[in-house]
Amino acid sequence: MLGFKSYLRFLKSNSCSRRQLFSTQTPLQSAGPMASLLKTRSVIRFKGPETIKFLQGLVTNDVRSLDDPQPAGENNTTPNMSAVVAPPVYAAMLTPQGRFLYDFFLYRAPRTDEKLDRTGSGPGPDPGELEIYADVEGSVVDELLATLKSRYRLRSKVDIENVAEDFSCWQRFGGNITEDSSTSSQYESEANSIGWGGTVDQSGVSSSQGNGLGWHWNKDPRLSCLGYRAIFPSNTTPPLVEADKETDEGNYLLWRLEKGVAEGPTEIAKGEAIPLEYNLAGLNAISFDKGCYIGQELVARTHHRGVIRKRLIPLRFFDDNGKEVEQKISPGSEVIERESRKKVGTVTTALGSRGFGLLRLDEAFKGKDSLSVKGCDDVSVETVRPEWWPSEWFLSNEDRSTAA
Repeated sequence: MLGFKSYLRFLKSNSCSRRQLFSTQTPLQSAGPMASLLKTRSVIRFKGPETIKFLQGLVTNDVRSLDDPQPAGENNTTPNMSAVVAPPVYAAMLTPQGRFLYDFFLYRAPRTDEKLDRTGSGPGPDPGELEIYADVEGSVVDELLATLKSRYRLRSKVDIENVAEDFSCWQRFGGNITEDSSTSSQYESEANSIGWGGTVDQSGVSSSQGNGLGWHWNKDPRLSCLGYRAIFPSNTTPPLVEADKETDEGNYLLWRLEKGVAEGPTEIAKGEAIPLEYNLAGLNAISFDKGCYIGQELVARTHHRGVIRKRLIPLRFFDDNGKEVEQKISPGSEVIERESRKKVGTVTTALGSRGFGLLRLDEAFKGKDSLSVKGCDDVSVETVRPEWWPSEWFLSNEDRSTAA
């Protein structure tokens, strides 16, 4: 898997100084709203009359909603915001054997016939063809494009193009806009009240949620605690991204490590990972009602059996004195039961004193001092149960079988 070497490349290639990363011992929860340009992500475009049909048979989630937008509401109807909206869809592409390959954040491009014109008096010109933009892992974008074009497109009437030079991926996160429901609602209310036809900045081209081209912030389709995600034209600064609030992408990784959400083939082992073990069903990446797609059989069978013995779990690393240890554990390290020395799982991602581990559930939650790292006996491993996990994930295998 990509693991440690990929993260070294990520940290070295990131233009921001490592000194701008929060310490993993300092809670990001109190840092307030932040925004990160996701340099590790890229953007490709699907365009053509069979775009939805092509994607529907390819990825794990139901993408038909992207072609069925709903009214946005009175407060959203401004020239920089479409009068109808289709929330983004998070999905994965699998091997025929049901193993993870790539993940996608799929966006329906703004269409001119669905927006007011600059005077706010009516819709724009003819929309042209439907366009779907995908936020994908940048390190594999060329491989992904080649796979889609040579292996899967066949005679489908869909064009697939790399538009990474024209568009960039962004994430807006932090406790002030993701955890506090009242603050989050206030954020959305303010975002909807600014722009053409709003009550503030009548002549402004951008609102605090979207810009003049119709691109706008969306709630992260995986979990509300992750904040907001979007793609924006590369030559523009997204709304609500103040200079002092733009932060290193590494802080977004730390945020996900805290929340227990892996992203992309760097963190979800390409060609190896079983989607349900990496919690993709809980991240709204899988539809069990949509019909056939590549790799569906294994996913459906595992889901209906209801027995998942391993899951990706957030980890914290401590020394013998209970102090968090920084940069001592690397991906690929074995997590073992301290007394029996039996392997419990493997560290898949690590940054500072945080990480992800793919661990057996029956051994993972027996206490802070029960687990260690093979070859590092002075390091204790603490597993953290994410708040968003459903309670049934903690049922024993016997209980699951009985319930089924």
